[in-house]
Amino acid sequence: MRRVGTVVRTAGGLAIARTEAGAEPPRIGSSVVDESLATVGRVVDVFGPVDRPYVAVTPNDDDLAALVGGKLYAR
Repeated sequence: MRRVGTVVRTAGGLAIARTEAGAEPPRIGSSVVDESLATVGRVVDVFGPVDRPYVAVTPNDDDLAALVGGKLYAR
C-alpha cells in the first residue's frame, strides 16, 4: 500500500488529492482507501506538475466534504 496524498478539495463530484513531493503517483484505476482502510473510490486522473501531481478520485460515497483534509492510500 502506498500513500496517494492529502485531499485538498472537491470538484465536479471528484476528490482532488495532492501527492507528496518525490512520490510516484498511483496508476489510473487503482483502488483508494482512507486511514482506516475503508475503500474510498478509484483513481480516474493524474494531472498537474510532474514533481508533485494531483490525483482525481471518484468516490464511492456522496459525502465528499468528509474527505477534505484526509490522507488517501492506493492498494
